[in-house]
Amino acid sequence: MAERIDGRAVANLLDEKSKAQVDEMLADGLHRPGLAVILVGDDGASHVYVRRKIKACEKIGVTSIERRLPADTTQDALLAVIAELNADPAVHGILCQVPLPPHIDTRRVLASISPDKDVDGFHPVNVGRLSTGTGGIVPCTPLGVMILLQSVIDDFVGLDAVVIGKSNIVGRPVANLLLDAECTVTVTHIYTADLPAICRKADIIVAAAGAPGLVKGEWVKEGAVIIDVGITRVMGDDGKEKLLGDVCFDEVQHAKAVTPVPGGVGPMTIACLLANTVQAAKNLQNGQLTASDYDDAPDRSMFT
Repeated sequence: MAERIDGRAVANLLDEKSKAQVDEMLADGLHRPGLAVILVGDDGASHVYVRRKIKACEKIGVTSIERRLPADTTQDALLAVIAELNADPAVHGILCQVPLPPHIDTRRVLASISPDKDVDGFHPVNVGRLSTGTGGIVPCTPLGVMILLQSVIDDFVGLDAVVIGKSNIVGRPVANLLLDAECTVTVTHIYTADLPAICRKADIIVAAAGAPGLVKGEWVKEGAVIIDVGITRVMGDDGKEKLLGDVCFDEVQHAKAVTPVPGGVGPMTIACLLANTVQAAKNLQNGQLTASDYDDAPDRSMFT
């Protein structure tokens, strides 16, 4: 049987580390980290996610700041709110919840957040720093993927890693992080020719295609480590909604370790968001960062 990588347990360990860092900051006379979350409109899933973030902030001692705006908020008004938060020294992390209403240019909004406070890691400066291996804030889900891998792999050097999915949010950042860890990385997607054969050679498979049940047992070699980032809501035969990952979990029990869905990568995303916020607060208050020049990259090795 494959080891079940418990994302909730690992996220709790990361939260404990983040809380200890907050306590240390306060003891050193620094300000408590502050995370501002902007929510525009009434998207139900976004409201649920924001509530979870607020609860998580309370858990580790991060100040939670909310900006709830109506769906008809203009782009200029939203940009003005972000400018205000960029200038606020009590705010160390800014997150604008997506999706945004269709009349708002999401890329322009995300690019308006100061790179120093972009705890989602989506600003072009942070994307560029990650892609060139020169620091920057790492997107939350890819960071969570790497921490989960670190929990079961001692040495990444020379391992063959396959990433299924090429999105800017998960696939490409994960590939860059694996390259930084000295893996040999192949980035694929659902249209890749002979994808099963490529996966069969992999020591690590990160499935982030959003295609339920894509990765079959016969695609996976014995002893591989699998991280299932995919999450799709479907209606079961019993009429109840359930979540499916990209990996056929029951078929890959010959692997060394695999994440479940739910309970794998999901819990790590918010834990990494808070870890990024604490790191950003430390950097900003110690004068280590400017909006265009990173002198010190956030700590990616949460278990070292």
